[in-house]
Amino acid sequence: MSLSTMLAEPVFLGNEAWRLAMLFVSLLAALTAGKVGRAILTRAAGPLGKAGRLTAAAALHAAARSLSFLAFALGLKAGFAFLRLPEKVQSITGATSSVALVAAIGWLVYQGVDVVDAWLRRLTGHKATKMDNMLVPLVRKSLRVTVVILTLLQIATLLSDKPVTSLLAGLGVGGLAVALAAQDTVKNFFGSLVIFADKPFEMGDRIVVDGFDGPVEEVGFRSTRIRTLEGHLVTFPNGELANKSIQNIGKRPYIRRLMNLTIPYDTPPEKVQRAMDIVKELLKDHEGLRPDFPPRVFFNEFASASLNLLVIYWYHPPDYWAYLAFGERLNLDILRRFNEEGIEFAFPTQTLYLAGDPKRPLCGERAARPEPS
Repeated sequence: MSLSTMLAEPVFLGNEAWRLAMLFVSLLAALTAGKVGRAILTRAAGPLGKAGRLTAAAALHAAARSLSFLAFALGLKAGFAFLRLPEKVQSITGATSSVALVAAIGWLVYQGVDVVDAWLRRLTGHKATKMDNMLVPLVRKSLRVTVVILTLLQIATLLSDKPVTSLLAGLGVGGLAVALAAQDTVKNFFGSLVIFADKPFEMGDRIVVDGFDGPVEEVGFRSTRIRTLEGHLVTFPNGELANKSIQNIGKRPYIRRLMNLTIPYDTPPEKVQRAMDIVKELLKDHEGLRPDFPPRVFFNEFASASLNLLVIYWYHPPDYWAYLAFGERLNLDILRRFNEEGIEFAFPTQTLYLAGDPKRPLCGERAARPEPS
């Protein structure tokens, strides 16, 4: 039997061997072309990225990642075109190839979102703000969710042979159940919109919410993540976060320090005045001073066990570690100067009066004693 005779004889569902061979040749050629094309695009993207053309490099990377799938879908559709199949089988293969092609195109567009992301980053690169760092990831996620939904709708249209409007109308029937199930998701989405509109914080800002203190690490559609100072990652649903009191430490223009210096009650008034003068001298033109926020020192209280000196100063800018370093130097200087002047620091004390003490008689004893004649 000759080769031409073998190729012309039916092998599967009335298809000759050469038709089946063309199916596999189409798939093999498509996969090979996809692999080669991916390698070429990936290699071409490298120099563009090094040259700073990030948008073009992202486009080539996106095309390279999706090329193999797209080539396979095209090869499958081309290979099925060589087959002669019964009507029912042909409808299945046609739907399969169409779904694969739609999925491949959807995957290409999904990867293409990285191009938009790179373009937005380049656009905001020269004047990037923390808000841009929040918006760009949110735009990327929004576009990807949109692409997935549209791709699924198109696949459903192909499989059901119904227009998109009919599918949307059908979804409307179960919309109430979906809305009830997704009400938290909708609430969190609108909470995200409120956060972006009000801007109570930005990426990287240190905030305090419900006692959790730390920088904002990520803001998404559903939730906001805070990395606490202890290193824990705390997640707040945006729907709840939008209604909470948020203390934005990252936006403070200064750090205020309020401290109390206590000295004993037997300190003479001259030394009390000297103690205040020493502190005022140390805080004059201090590091981090702004003229409209001068330091304040007052002898403000007769406390239960000491005389109290109230000291207030403001440190600009609000660099916490520099503030602590300055506070340490100030404390050492106060301690050194007070020791040189012989000014002591008070500590909690109690004074006891004994019954029968002639210098400090109690009320009862004083009343019982007869007055001298």
